[in-house]
Amino acid sequence: MSEKSLPTLASELWDLVRAYAKQETVEPLKGILRFVGFGLAGGVSLSIGLVLLALAGLRGLQTIDTFDENLSWAPYGIVVLVAMLIVGLLVSRTGKRKAAY
Repeated sequence: MSEKSLPTLASELWDLVRAYAKQETVEPLKGILRFVGFGLAGGVSLSIGLVLLALAGLRGLQTIDTFDENLSWAPYGIVVLVAMLIVGLLVSRTGKRKAAY
């Protein structure tokens, strides 16, 4: 059995500690950043889509003859109410989940 010198052992220990730290910190952070990136992209896309859908609904309601004259404000109220319901539904679905251990 060959004995290693103290500097060689110290160098190997340093390499081992550095590799372990990288494995336990850098690799999980890459996964978290990817997860957050996809979440942000999805949130921005969903927000833009909901705004465009609300504008389309508003424009569609404004073409109905019932909302002329005295009820010209009604399409705005309907769209705001529906948007608030959608936001409330989305917020209620983003609560904390119980761990399945």
